[in-house]
Amino acid sequence: MLPKLSVITIVYNNARDIERTMLSVLNQSYGNIEYILIDGASNDGTLEIINKHKDRIAKLVSEKDKGIYDAMNKGLALATGDYVLFMNSGDEIYDKETVKRIFATAPGADIYYGETEMYNENWQSLGRRRHQAPEYFTWQSFKYGMNISHQAIYIKRSLTEPYDLRYKYSADIDWIIKIAKKASSIVNTHLYVAKYLVGGMSKKKHRESLKERFHIFSHYYGLVANIINHIIIAFNLAFYFVKHRRTND
Repeated sequence: MLPKLSVITIVYNNARDIERTMLSVLNQSYGNIEYILIDGASNDGTLEIINKHKDRIAKLVSEKDKGIYDAMNKGLALATGDYVLFMNSGDEIYDKETVKRIFATAPGADIYYGETEMYNENWQSLGRRRHQAPEYFTWQSFKYGMNISHQAIYIKRSLTEPYDLRYKYSADIDWIIKIAKKASSIVNTHLYVAKYLVGGMSKKKHRESLKERFHIFSHYYGLVANIINHIIIAFNLAFYFVKHRRTND
């Protein structure tokens, strides 16, 4: 039997993008998807758009929340699938065959992951993320930056736990590291699996997000190692921009 996938979409006042995200889930060729929508009591017409497709949504909650990770915890608590995927408003599953292809790569993995294509606010492709997904992913793979997007990782629900609400901007990193530490089978699908809308809360609050990430990485990898890793990150970033500036010139 095909594993059941719970896709969870978090949205608040995003009438512009929500239907695009929803259709990327609802139009999947894969036949065993539970779609859960958590709306933060939107008042811009988002809920009316969601309700157009209400008969194809497994669970819909529309109420105020305490932030994005509180909303994600609500979705996680409602999920009944074998696997969970967070596909937040503005992002998309890559194409209609993606979920089918992912589960066809290997049976019964704890985690499946792949590449992400970036898009700007006009939904024009910016190409692959600067951080390429690693060939082999472990809980230590985030040492030099978050190289797998949240939207590009399918996780066995039995390994999950609630997001740590102490973190307002980077709880997803903490969450994935915890799960990866428990996982015994992690599969690189070698596929583009998600389209990501550049921006979001962590970009708007970039400095606060970086502070949280530093704290999380220090907790898991050790303070001294984390400082050294950040020096390497800074060097790699500088090299990336110099290289691409020359290419553009």
